[in-house]
Amino acid sequence: MRKIFRKLVAGMTSAAMIANLAACGGSSSSSTATTAAAKADAAASTTAAAAAPAASIDNKDIKIGVSIWSSTDVLGSQCKLILDEAAKALGVQVQYVDQGHVSEKVTASVEQLAAAGCQGIIICNSSDTEMQSAIKTCNDNKVYLAQFFRIISKDNSADIYKMATDSPYYVGAVHEDEPANGKKLVQILLDKGDRDIGLIGWEQGDATWLGRWEGYKAGVDEWNAAHADDQAKLSEPQYAGTTSEGGAKAADALMAADPDLDAIIPAGGGGDPLQGAIAAIEKAGKTQDIDVVSTDFLPDLGDRLANGSMAGESGGHYCDPLIAFMMVYNAIKGNYTGFEGTFNDVPFPYLFVSSADDYKAYEKYFVDQLPYTDDELVEMSKLDFDGLKAAAAKISIEDAAARSGK
Repeated sequence: MRKIFRKLVAGMTSAAMIANLAACGGSSSSSTATTAAAKADAAASTTAAAAAPAASIDNKDIKIGVSIWSSTDVLGSQCKLILDEAAKALGVQVQYVDQGHVSEKVTASVEQLAAAGCQGIIICNSSDTEMQSAIKTCNDNKVYLAQFFRIISKDNSADIYKMATDSPYYVGAVHEDEPANGKKLVQILLDKGDRDIGLIGWEQGDATWLGRWEGYKAGVDEWNAAHADDQAKLSEPQYAGTTSEGGAKAADALMAADPDLDAIIPAGGGGDPLQGAIAAIEKAGKTQDIDVVSTDFLPDLGDRLANGSMAGESGGHYCDPLIAFMMVYNAIKGNYTGFEGTFNDVPFPYLFVSSADDYKAYEKYFVDQLPYTDDELVEMSKLDFDGLKAAAAKISIEDAAARSGK
């Protein structure tokens, strides 16, 4: 009854939360191990490309590697869709390695892509420590490197941050403001009347997860400081990995530990942990009792916002790796230079939705179609670094609608 009353009050007093942003899609594919002969050919091709003036490299001879946790889950397949389209528009090759955010596989993926003849690599790593090996591999092989959905922490990984800054091949990092993201998601729950919140993480030590967790805690702390008689609490995290099964087990554990739980935050992990958590809540018959917010849009998010199995979500950010891809492409072409001594930081915006109506405009411009035509992708590739950074900041539903003319 306490929660129902809060929700009635919240429904009369809170407004839907929306911010600018982009993203979405579907598809799959990962690479297989290269043979010794293929590695030799790739090494020769990389050496030849490095020896030639960058501007003289024909696009058909450019290969960009993508080290990603998964190219087949919800968010990963969306990323792959836009990257494949960009590669087609520019006439370059792209190769994927799915590494599951397993540290040994993350570092091995960079070695594999370098050996396969990639002149540039974009990577979604799982921890800062992996970047030490990744940067060294790229320095040794004269391969350009950029991060997507990630940034090296200057405070927590000062040595690795310096290594990236000093590297002539580390191009930069494209990432979201995760503490702000976490705070906004918690606020959606608080505005809906939730006070007993369970938390699901994916991998301990992952910088993006830690940033979101920081935001969730800050949001709850700020609420409690302002509402002495209406306190909220956030559980310690249950870890799910990046699988649906892990998400279901984590949600079951949270519900078993706290029968009064009225909200769960599956922090992310590509979308699969969220799907597992929702399935567990539905199986327990608690869809109407437990609100769920998360990050990484599901393909049926509009329906879930309508039926109450989702209370809100941040996402729409699958164009983040597109910006990293364009950065590496321009580095290979010789259009972007002077990375040594500089750390290029490219913030990328989220979209927040908390109702089915919020989601409709996003679906029109980012699900039913890609937010960029091939011609627009080619024009994006011609931007200087500041122009590309501005394009990243501009990505939004409003921007996509204006360009489409619909």
